[in-house]
Amino acid sequence: MSDFIFPLMKQPAVPVTGDGLFPVRRIFCVGKNYADHQAEMGDAKGTPPVFFTKPADAVCPGGDIPFPLATENLHYEAELVVALGEDRSVYGYAVGCDLTRRDLQAVAKKAGAPWDTAKAFDNSAVIGSVTPVAACGNLNEAAIRLSVNGEARQDGSLSQMIWSVAEIIDKLSGYFDLKPGDLIYTGTPAGVGPIGVGDEVSISIDGLEPVTLRMV
Repeated sequence: MSDFIFPLMKQPAVPVTGDGLFPVRRIFCVGKNYADHQAEMGDAKGTPPVFFTKPADAVCPGGDIPFPLATENLHYEAELVVALGEDRSVYGYAVGCDLTRRDLQAVAKKAGAPWDTAKAFDNSAVIGSVTPVAACGNLNEAAIRLSVNGEARQDGSLSQMIWSVAEIIDKLSGYFDLKPGDLIYTGTPAGVGPIGVGDEVSISIDGLEPVTLRMV
């Protein structure tokens, strides 16, 4: 067998609460999964949620994050993240932030083009530690919150999701062979907005480990 022509990339992974690492295989995301967020983005009432992806190496544990290239309008989006185990089962959950180049997304939407440059960039999939499902309790009505520099910006409930976690997994399974290591970002409630260099963003979901990021 021939040798690889350059060293293999380090396996992207997310810490598991308590001990261990969750190896990331793929990242799926759901857009427009909260009606109030649909409204603030100008989408018609009843618009079905959509799927998009990010590369596995976009995962970022928070902390200091360089402000991304090619945008003048970077937005935060607080999200529940589902970590899949064997047989499409839920291994655990985490707090996430889908960073978005909103200006590039607007251009893509207008052109009917994919969202890759707006969503799938370095460090765009911020995620806290994964809490195994047995330790999570019932998250169906858990509060999801985000603040910027201590000021509340998003304050919603997971009960507001249009597609539940089970429905998301079922629908995704119709398009992809889901495997252990897959992550699913499940959408964001209303209140998204811009952040810039120097801003500190804190995201929490009741029952899960919070995550904080700082733009540098």
